[in-house]
Order: sequence, then C-alpha cells, then structure tokens
Amino acid sequence: VPENAKSLVLVVDDPDAPGGTWVHWTVWNISPNIKEIPENSCPQNSVEGMTDSGRSGYSGPCPPYGTHRYFFKLFALNTTLDLDTSVEAADIEKEIEENILEKAQLVGLYRRQ
Repeated sequence: VPENAKSLVLVVDDPDAPGGTWVHWTVWNISPNIKEIPENSCPQNSVEGMTDSGRSGYSGPCPPYGTHRYFFKLFALNTTLDLDTSVEAADIEKEIEENILEKAQLVGLYRRQ
C-alpha cells in the first residue's frame, strides 16, 4: 500500500454468474493501515455497500454450476469516499478511477461439490 494512500476499496465479484457479473462485496474507506480482515467482520470505520443479493455485507460464493472465478479487487486511493450505500460496484469503480494510486487483484476459484 502506498504511503500516501488515504483509503482502500475492496470489490469482490463473480464474472461467471449466469446473469452476468455478480457482486459479492463492496467496502470502501478501509484504513490503509489494515493488515487483515477477519472472517465475518467488516474493517472498522469502513462502509459496506449493497451486494447483488440485495443486502450489505459479504455474500459468499454459491455458484449454481461449474467452477466460477471470484475476483478480489483492492484499490489504494488518494482520498476517502462519500458514497451512498446503495451505489453499485460498477459506479464505485468509475468514481475512483481518477484517485487510484495502486491496485491489486486476486482471483479465487470455487465450485460446489
């Protein structure tokens, strides 16, 4: 994380969902000093947006069939965000374009047994 980062944004989505990309989690205004996000928690003082399941918070993987890719996209920003919690992930990514200092992406694979 760059030293001059003011906040982090995390977007988790599944581009292999049958109806198009499915958003599993959006979180912004994460402290750039955070080292981990424990299971079943949200980083202190951050904001969670709505998922495609119609609620805020993390919505875990549950693909209907086959192996799906889950993208964990982390953005370091030079600012904090003042967004409504109903904002969609695509709009978050557009909103932050001009403020990204660095970004990282992790792709996980999952399929139901």
